[in-house]
Amino acid sequence: MLQLPTNGQHIFEVSIYNKDVRTLVKENQSHAIFDDQWADNHFQDVVAQDEDQARRLIAERYPSDDGFVINGVVQTEI
Repeated sequence: MLQLPTNGQHIFEVSIYNKDVRTLVKENQSHAIFDDQWADNHFQDVVAQDEDQARRLIAERYPSDDGFVINGVVQTEI
């Protein structure tokens, strides 16, 4: 998390993984770019107004075109 929430913002914990890496790891192969650890869920904290904005922010950093899948979004407490 890069900042504390202000003006009605909330902290969201976003669970993401990479489906391409997950498929390759199951076949005992590795992705050319992303580490094998991306086969498992990673958790990122995001400060956003709502869940939709949190999803958009994560999707900008981890695009679905690169194989990333948002597995879940949960609002957390500080």
